[in-house]
Amino acid sequence: MATLFPRPMLQPIQPDRASDRDRPRELNGVRLAGFASLAVPIYAAQMPLTVYLPAIYAQQFGLSLAVIGTIFLAERLWGALADPLIGSLSDRTRSRFGRRRPWIAAGALVFGIAAIALFFPFLAVTPLYLAAALFILYLGWSMIQIPYLAWSGEISGRYHERTRVVTYQAVAGSAALLLVLVLPTIIDQWQPHNGMLKLCAMGTVVLTSLVIALPLVLRAFPEAPAPLQPPVRLSFARAAAVVFSDRLLLRVLASDLAVTAGQGIRSVLIVFFVTFYMGLPQWASGLFLLQFIFGIAAGPIWAQIGYRIGKHRAAVTGEMVQVAINLGLLLVTPDALPLLLGLAIAQGFAQGSGNLMLRSMVADVADRHRLETGHDRTALFFSAFSLSVKAGTAIAIGIALPLVAWFGFDPKGANSPEALNGLLLVFALGPAIAHALSAALIHGFPLDEATHADVRETLARRDAALVPAE
Repeated sequence: MATLFPRPMLQPIQPDRASDRDRPRELNGVRLAGFASLAVPIYAAQMPLTVYLPAIYAQQFGLSLAVIGTIFLAERLWGALADPLIGSLSDRTRSRFGRRRPWIAAGALVFGIAAIALFFPFLAVTPLYLAAALFILYLGWSMIQIPYLAWSGEISGRYHERTRVVTYQAVAGSAALLLVLVLPTIIDQWQPHNGMLKLCAMGTVVLTSLVIALPLVLRAFPEAPAPLQPPVRLSFARAAAVVFSDRLLLRVLASDLAVTAGQGIRSVLIVFFVTFYMGLPQWASGLFLLQFIFGIAAGPIWAQIGYRIGKHRAAVTGEMVQVAINLGLLLVTPDALPLLLGLAIAQGFAQGSGNLMLRSMVADVADRHRLETGHDRTALFFSAFSLSVKAGTAIAIGIALPLVAWFGFDPKGANSPEALNGLLLVFALGPAIAHALSAALIHGFPLDEATHADVRETLARRDAALVPAE
């Protein structure tokens, strides 16, 4: 993988700056692949939670869609408190193992225990059981993901190299999604109504990949030295004030919340759409599988686009492509499977374009914040980014499921043509509106490559001046 995502060659040669010398020009590809492997269990859990778990817990255990949507929404409110605290604590952590590693290791333990409860239910499944397992799982997830994302932005300070880092993670995540979708697709051809078997199969992928990836990521790269500026203890109110006072960060967060909401609406409804609207339950997993086969190529494609036109322009382009694809779903009728397949392939090539660029931009915004304030709050900023991802998913589940229920859709019974048409409208227009909003929010973003290079150069000079003379 060392040359899978090469540096762009079309840019004019620039003089070497201090900011360009603060990290190697290109990270070792093998180590970067090992570092990116932690995206596999994270993404492998994300897909079942948003796509399969609501349907399985509704159909197999009799929980109502409204109850499931409420539980997911409540968890996101819990995350609104926990995520900034984890980010702030990670930024302030000082240990011989670094700032990020201890949190990732502890989070993996919490995450693994909760995943066992959620994917292999061993007690009577009630709303309380689902809520407890989900809350603990997402706590472990945050303990892993927030320090991991912060570390991702710290292993290189270069504008395009950060895009390369998140591209490796995006490819690993797409491969995880492909892996976790293969099993339900196979099961659909054998036992299409066996939700428990699907749940256990996906849980096996999550837990196995976590055990394999954890030592790889902990040993992939040394952590960057902690900033010389002493860490500042922030209350929750002060941490929130820091996040909400940074206008560039707010634009990134709002754009990501919109794109995640759009993706979440599509994900949470696709099983219902294919099963009931199209009348093809045997295609429910296969259609997603088709999308993610092509989605593996999406990361490198959009990385190259980002190298050439900049991160925010690539994000806008990707979001407008998504708008067109989702509007195309309005033309799909139950007998138009070829059109649906074509749109699924297009969706695969556009997959994650906005998320990839926006996540890379968070570290750039954190650099600018450190230049202006003197404080490194990278993990705090990524905790806010993680919160926007969770909020977007919660909005998707908390609004899409009750909305299709309001149209009269019932996942356990017969549905009228009006109910199925309502399902189509939410499935198509919800994501289209969300992606258009995401593009509008990030359009004209001012922190481009040249501006970021100036920020890194100034930081490098200032950090050098703070080092005590020997």
